[in-house]
Amino acid sequence: MRNSNRPIPTPDRPNFYGRRGSRPLKDSRRALVDALLPKIGITYPEQAGVVPHDYFDFTPDQLWLEIGFGGGEHLAGQAQANPQTGIIGAEPFMDGVGSLLRHIDERGLTNVRVIADDSRPLLYKLVDACFDRAFLLFPDPWPKKRHAERRFIGPKNLALLARLLKDGAEFRVASDDMQYISWTLQHLHNHPDFEWLAESPEDWRNPPEDWVKTRYEQKALRQGKKCNYLRFRRKHRD
Repeated sequence: MRNSNRPIPTPDRPNFYGRRGSRPLKDSRRALVDALLPKIGITYPEQAGVVPHDYFDFTPDQLWLEIGFGGGEHLAGQAQANPQTGIIGAEPFMDGVGSLLRHIDERGLTNVRVIADDSRPLLYKLVDACFDRAFLLFPDPWPKKRHAERRFIGPKNLALLARLLKDGAEFRVASDDMQYISWTLQHLHNHPDFEWLAESPEDWRNPPEDWVKTRYEQKALRQGKKCNYLRFRRKHRD
């Protein structure tokens, strides 16, 4: 029997797998969640056709998306380096949301908006070709074979990203899990809407010049693991 407390999945409200809760937040982060998140948080819209630029108090030169921003180090660093770019970040784990809010508060960032939940119910409601860049950095690799369908990279989500990315937009994926890297290349290398930008091994062994390390990346490097950095371009529509 279906748990009556669990939402029934629909095309724009798919099943979610992963952590949402965390240990009780520190008082300082709880205060930020209570005071700052209502100002910059994005809730799920009921109607489709949402223009994401409207979430910002200024007109961004570009609009970027980070799916699963973890502790927010990368997102905050990119926002600080690109103040005219509007960045929307999604993270369902509240400890990570609290961490990003601390970065935003300490750096005085005004060009970030936050989805404190699964990104997809919002993404399904957005207009086509609205993002100039998207990031998926060190996602949960779901290493067990029976859990492979839970990985973000897959036919449905790639179709969604292809719709949302502008022609020529860049999609960056990074991981220290070689199984996930292989999975990503398998799904994207021959995808009709994406092209892999690598021209030599150095292109995936080294991060882009404007890279900002995440806490998960730093942990992996301390453990002696190799990280891979994949860059794809959204092909031009016919």
